[in-house]
Amino acid sequence: MVNYSEIFSEQGMDYQTYRALIDRLLLEGKATGDVTYDLHYTKMNVQRMSRVDKTISLTDELTSTINQLTGNYKFLVVTEGWCGDAAQIVPVFNKIAAASLGKIDLKFVLRDKNLPLIDAHLTNGGRAIPVLLVLNETGDKVLASWAPRPQVLQELLKEWRKETTEMTILSERLHSWYAKDKTQTTQAELIGLIKTIS
Repeated sequence: MVNYSEIFSEQGMDYQTYRALIDRLLLEGKATGDVTYDLHYTKMNVQRMSRVDKTISLTDELTSTINQLTGNYKFLVVTEGWCGDAAQIVPVFNKIAAASLGKIDLKFVLRDKNLPLIDAHLTNGGRAIPVLLVLNETGDKVLASWAPRPQVLQELLKEWRKETTEMTILSERLHSWYAKDKTQTTQAELIGLIKTIS
């Protein structure tokens, strides 16, 4: 059985620590994963996260929804530095936590160091990330979850995979969609998620 509270408190990193870990590993010629190709993706993802960090503004509706939270929650995010979807989405989680003024405690853990955790939250049988787990204040119960990308993009990706299995092409389409969307769809889905716990 997964001990969410223990994982959150003992392995969880705040956003700045997570970003610093990725940067430090890159300087050492490493990535958060064990595969050498992860380096190329990680370098691109650092740029993506930095861009989203600088350009994202939470919508008024999302900010209002966060302000209406009456309790305190823990947001546990399962991620990796090499994951393109995570690079586009984890900065949104960070902005939400910052806007909550202490109601949301946000921590990140690495998927490949927490296989029992990710295996308890598979997407269509796969270890897709990022996974957001909304925990209660004590961190021992999952109240809601969201993964690994907006539903409309999940459906588009299914269609694109019927046309090609070439990862470079799929990645270009995926990141082009994210660039045009500017986190709006992600934010809209997270409004719905937060409303289920408030």
